[in-house]
Amino acid sequence: MDYAAQTPFSDPGVHAALFDALPDDVPGIAAVIRGLVIHYRGGGITFTGERLAEIDHRWVEAMLTTDQKRNGTPLAAPREPVDRIVGCCRDFTLLTVGALRHKGIPARSRIGFADYFQGGYNHDHVVVEYWNGDRWVMLDAQLDPAGDHPFDVHDIPRGPFRSAAEVWLGIRAGDLDADVFGIDPGSPIGGGWFVRNYVHYQHAHLQGDELLLWDNWGPMSPTLDGADVNLTDEIATLLVASDNGDETATKELADRYESNPDLRPTGRSYITSPTGAPHTWIDLIRPSGAHS
Repeated sequence: MDYAAQTPFSDPGVHAALFDALPDDVPGIAAVIRGLVIHYRGGGITFTGERLAEIDHRWVEAMLTTDQKRNGTPLAAPREPVDRIVGCCRDFTLLTVGALRHKGIPARSRIGFADYFQGGYNHDHVVVEYWNGDRWVMLDAQLDPAGDHPFDVHDIPRGPFRSAAEVWLGIRAGDLDADVFGIDPGSPIGGGWFVRNYVHYQHAHLQGDELLLWDNWGPMSPTLDGADVNLTDEIATLLVASDNGDETATKELADRYESNPDLRPTGRSYITSPTGAPHTWIDLIRPSGAHS
């Protein structure tokens, strides 16, 4: 896949000129995006109704449409927290990925778990990787670099963030405890089944389907009972090999994604949004200027 090219999810569409005006440096782009989005659970403001529903924006174009209707100013202009796009880590990441691609910088979203939000627990998380001409550099677009972090948020080493595939294989080998991976300690939304689903999100995002973290298809399941864990083992093993530079594994992941309809959403998703809206099947259609 050409990670310098926009996908339907990352494409700013009619708002491309807004990305023209962004800084050309990666930290500068990340700083602007950080001022555009507020996390629906971690931003200190309780959002409801139509504002909370902004977390279901799939497309960068839709996010920017919402921002421009509310603010109508260049993206670098300050926005009050309450006026920002309501989203999550995936949205900080996807907007940054879209902006980097717009500037000709290969970029992709990475699905996994971070150990740096709360000691002893690994929260589900999405970060940016971009190609600096020599290697893939990991960037957390949600974190303020001025914060007290034990690493450079613009160049995160392996360890604080682990891919879903790494975590799954660690659980399967008995080296990791599935109960310390999920959305929050004590939440039923976590554990082995959750990590397994995230392996398939990781696969999809790397193939250019940068879906919501509550889009569901094919192998997704809220339990490991009856799940095809062998398939997930195979995909996770290929993902880790690909991350380590195995081009044969990279090609096989792309081939399997294209040829096996169970591994990708074939135009539809079963959405289980945290807005509390009824769970339902929807068509993955990106109309110009869309709001969902």
